[in-house]
Amino acid sequence: MLYIIGGAIALVVIAVIWFVVAYNALIGLRNAVKNAWSQISVQLKRRYDLIPNLVETVKGYAKHESTVFENVTKARSACMQAQGVVEQGKAESFLTQTLKSLFAVVENYPELKANQNFLALQEQLTTTENQITFARQFYNDNTMRLNNKIQMFPSNIIAGMFNFKESEFFEIEVPEERKAPKVQF
Repeated sequence: MLYIIGGAIALVVIAVIWFVVAYNALIGLRNAVKNAWSQISVQLKRRYDLIPNLVETVKGYAKHESTVFENVTKARSACMQAQGVVEQGKAESFLTQTLKSLFAVVENYPELKANQNFLALQEQLTTTENQITFARQFYNDNTMRLNNKIQMFPSNIIAGMFNFKESEFFEIEVPEERKAPKVQF
C-alpha cells in the first residue's frame, strides 16, 4: 500500500514538473518571437529613416520624376502604419517595388551615381537591407519553434489550456519580391 501511494506521489510530481517545464518553454518561445519582431522593427525604422534622405538626394538630380518620389513616400508611410505581420509584409513588398523604380531612375543620371552623399546612402541602405534579411530569418526561425511547440504533443495540451496562439511568418507576398532589392549603381 505504501508503495502505491509513493508511486502515485512520484507520478504527480513528475507530471507537475513536466507541466512547469512545458509552460515555461512556451513562454520563452513566445518572448523570443516578440523579441525577434522588435529586432525587425528596429531595422525597418532605420530603413524608413534613410528613405527621405535618399529621395531628397535623387530629387536634386531628377526633379521631373515626381511620380516615383510620391510612390516611395506613400509606400514608406504605409509601412510605418502597418499593423501585424501580414500587413507589414504586404507594405514592405510595395516599398521594395517603389525603391526599385527609384533606383531605375538613378540609372539615367551618371553624375548622381558618382555623388558621395548618394553613395553613402546607398551603402547604408544595402547594409540595412542585409540586417532586415537576417532579422526576418531570426523572427521566422523563432516563429517556427513556437508554432511547432504549440502544435506538437504533449506541449499542445498546455498551449491549448493557456490559449497560446501561433505566430505568423513574415513573408513577402510575390515570389519575385523575395529577393533583397538590388541597389547597384
